Amino acid sequence: MRSHALAVADSLREVGGGPAIFRMFDLIKKMMVLLTVAAGLALLVNGLSPHGIPLIGQWDAEVGVVTADTDTAALWMDFELSSPQAAKQVFDAGHALFVDVRSRDMFAAGHIPGAVSLPLGDFDAMVEAFAAKLPPQQPIITYCSGRLCQDSHTVAQLLMERGLENVVVFIDGFPGWIENGYPVATP
Repeated sequence: MRSHALAVADSLREVGGGPAIFRMFDLIKKMMVLLTVAAGLALLVNGLSPHGIPLIGQWDAEVGVVTADTDTAALWMDFELSSPQAAKQVFDAGHALFVDVRSRDMFAAGHIPGAVSLPLGDFDAMVEAFAAKLPPQQPIITYCSGRLCQDSHTVAQLLMERGLENVVVFIDGFPGWIENGYPVATP
């Protein structure tokens, strides 16, 4: 059942357009329909696109690395050192090679002692010489600028694709290392 107000509005429109308030009501109604259709189409295109923007992600840095790709994040959990203390234990054991994937300037400003620089931006140019020096079983720990940085995951994946079998990611990265007062080297 239609309300009396809508019936009156319709009759005023039929007579001559009615007061400005009724024209504004029509305009607002049309804008709402247009916005609803546009939002629906945008979500549909985003969902169908292979490069769509994920609407759901892991956004809590306390849980792990911040990422929009929850499927990949779940896979990486087995390949992550999730605390600075765990990284320090590996460091103290002396069997793993720490790989700093931050820029050369950041590496020069300070890095984990004994780490080698393999910036993601220079990866293609440097990887062959880097990988040639290491046996496939060499334990490697990649790190970058903490839980908001995914470069260490990217480099770890690229190293595994090149046959290095024992690569993990220190997710707290250099910020987590220095926050705990662990040793820092500069060239």
